[in-house]
Amino acid sequence: QVQLVESGGGLVQPGGSLRLSCAASGFTFSTYGMYWYRQAPGKERELVATISSAGSMTNYAAFAKGRFTISRDNAKNTVYLQMNSLKPEDTAVYYCHVRIGLLNRYWGQGTQVTVSS
Repeated sequence: QVQLVESGGGLVQPGGSLRLSCAASGFTFSTYGMYWYRQAPGKERELVATISSAGSMTNYAAFAKGRFTISRDNAKNTVYLQMNSLKPEDTAVYYCHVRIGLLNRYWGQGTQVTVSS
């Protein structure tokens, strides 16, 4: 079955960096685009970044541009989110996501990112 397992979250001071990882299994990873979302307390889940199956195309939410970088290693079935210059408003649970076919949507369990001094 499809599994997405995020890791790399934690507590970081404002201005700091974190690198999130999402290990995927149960599907042919290299043939699907991947997504990072986040959800802050009391807010809706929002898209952070996307990456194409080969990694040649990426897209970012406005708040992520210039600070976050999405990448993938198809040999390791892993997608990454490098986050720099973190702000308190980046505090959220970050989720990995894949869409397989028209109806199938899969989420990881999420990893908590807390930006605080």
